[in-house]
Amino acid sequence: MIKIATLFLAFMAVLGLFGRLRFPGQKRLAAMKCPACGRYRIGKGPCPCGKGPA
Repeated sequence: MIKIATLFLAFMAVLGLFGRLRFPGQKRLAAMKCPACGRYRIGKGPCPCGKGPA
């Protein structure tokens, strides 16, 4: 039983390490947010808040 718990904790630690990696597309997702209100812009039109770039 202790062996199973140890393997589970080791597996969770490995998953945590992989979760810290930056996945491809993170910069693109950050660029899709409106700098004024922080909402995601869908498409190429202006943000609904009216303050963000067109």
